[in-house]
Amino acid sequence: MVLAFDDNRLATQLFGHYGRNLALIERKLGVKADSRGNHVTLEGERDACEQARAVLEHLYEALRKGRDISQGDVDGAIREVTSQGSLFDFDPAEQRQSFDEIHLRRRPVRARTAAQDAYIRALKRHTLVFGNGPAGTGKTWIAVAYAVHLLERRMVDKIILSRPAVEAGERLGFLPGDMKEKVDPYLRPIYDALYDLMDRPFVERALQSGEIEIAPLAFMRGRTLSNAAVILDEAQNATSMQMKMFLTRLGENSHMIVTGDPSQTDLPGGQISGLAEAVRLLEGVEGVGICHFKAEDVVRHELVQRIVSAYEKLDAAKIEAASARLAGKAGS
Repeated sequence: MVLAFDDNRLATQLFGHYGRNLALIERKLGVKADSRGNHVTLEGERDACEQARAVLEHLYEALRKGRDISQGDVDGAIREVTSQGSLFDFDPAEQRQSFDEIHLRRRPVRARTAAQDAYIRALKRHTLVFGNGPAGTGKTWIAVAYAVHLLERRMVDKIILSRPAVEAGERLGFLPGDMKEKVDPYLRPIYDALYDLMDRPFVERALQSGEIEIAPLAFMRGRTLSNAAVILDEAQNATSMQMKMFLTRLGENSHMIVTGDPSQTDLPGGQISGLAEAVRLLEGVEGVGICHFKAEDVVRHELVQRIVSAYEKLDAAKIEAASARLAGKAGS
């Protein structure tokens, strides 16, 4: 199968630096892709070649619309087309986007996996949404994108960003500065997302004016959060009481997003994670959306997905060993 793209410059971007995008497609779909100028030749099984064609045509259409593509976009396109089954009649210009997206002034944020797609749909449908799963699945980034979307369209008056100030197994000691300077190190991932999704001057002005507010979880007590998009990140480090306190701050015309990874709690031994408890208690409650991410939903470096999978196997083995010990004691 030979594909031809009419714009040499876009074709070069499509294939990637030193053909790395084509290499990713080869590795993921099991095809051989050779490029020459603005042409690419695909060899392999028919279904795999059709999927590779669909990926390339979809990404080329994105480039024609002025979007930049990264290897993450390539990986997302591969996941999308493989989830759709047979794509022999694929038309990238006319096909309905099966994965949802969030429209921002700077650029659209589009789901790269089925789990991200379900997450975005839940954000649009529910007042309170939990994003629950391992690192690298895009939980925080998409949460910030949706909050920015609400602020840009004046559907809310402000964005409130919060996180438990729990040290990840380290003793940092006294941190100098005002409240914002003390909590900033804990909120660095959220700042990174803001600067990625909005122009830096706008972020700085919004922080100065209070349209974007940074608040440690402990400072939420007693407040009613109205007309706001509220994000609690790293929620696995909130205690049961803190989580209850936070969730009951929800006011009129507000949206609340809670993200975290239950496997990475830094709470002292014996303390129950408020995130795990809240997800269990609120499953099925009207107005609450709960999205679970797994290792296969990791959209960072491929190696991160393998690392998460390895740790999940270790945790499963520990649980199995503990169950076997309990069964042995019960039988003795």
